[in-house]
Amino acid sequence: MMGKSHFIISTGLTVSIMTMAGVPVTSAAVVAAAVSSLLPDIDEPNSILVSKTLSEPILRILQTIMLGAVVWILWKGLFGMPWDLGIAVAVVFVAFLPLRSLRKVVMCLIGVGIMIYGREISPWNYMGGSLLIICTFLPHRGLTHTIYGTAAWTALLYGTTAHTGNSIWFAGGVSYLLHLLADSLTNRGVRLLPPLKWRLRFNLMSTGTRKGSAVENVCILLTIIITGLVFLPKLTGG
Repeated sequence: MMGKSHFIISTGLTVSIMTMAGVPVTSAAVVAAAVSSLLPDIDEPNSILVSKTLSEPILRILQTIMLGAVVWILWKGLFGMPWDLGIAVAVVFVAFLPLRSLRKVVMCLIGVGIMIYGREISPWNYMGGSLLIICTFLPHRGLTHTIYGTAAWTALLYGTTAHTGNSIWFAGGVSYLLHLLADSLTNRGVRLLPPLKWRLRFNLMSTGTRKGSAVENVCILLTIIITGLVFLPKLTGG
């Protein structure tokens, strides 16, 4: 299923479920739902979440900085030969990777940064950083599209935000799970409990096809209807 469909369906249904369950719908919870609606696809560098966060202009800036760093290292002789030359070659190699591969490298480095500089929220920084690093090596619809991935993300949100109430971790966990359920409509389905080979698969569509677009549009319409039925009485004072 396309990213924009995941965003609308998971976010809309999550805030509706929260309202019906009596869980406060805060702005932070809506943001958590929106991010979590796309988060399972973090294992795909060209997914809407990763490609918008690490957009091509941002990557071009990073490439420029890396090439500037190469010039600086060689000019200043910071580490001495042959280390300067070796580091320069490695940085140039990374800088000229295809955008898809470069995104994976940057994601991995961000994960390392979170682990090193997020010590004030330890041990959650190690969990979050490790998950981000691991995701760079996973195939699409792998670990992030499982019950384990859902539980890990929900636990991470709970551990870091439970002191503010139950809105954020609830919204994130539900929205993440709804993403998996939406992907179960596709012909590939989702393998929720590896190493078990069983897949949750309804085989109603294939992403990117005309039939797939029609199914996604129906799901979006149903989401809008459900959200309207939940919130309209509140808006009208009913």
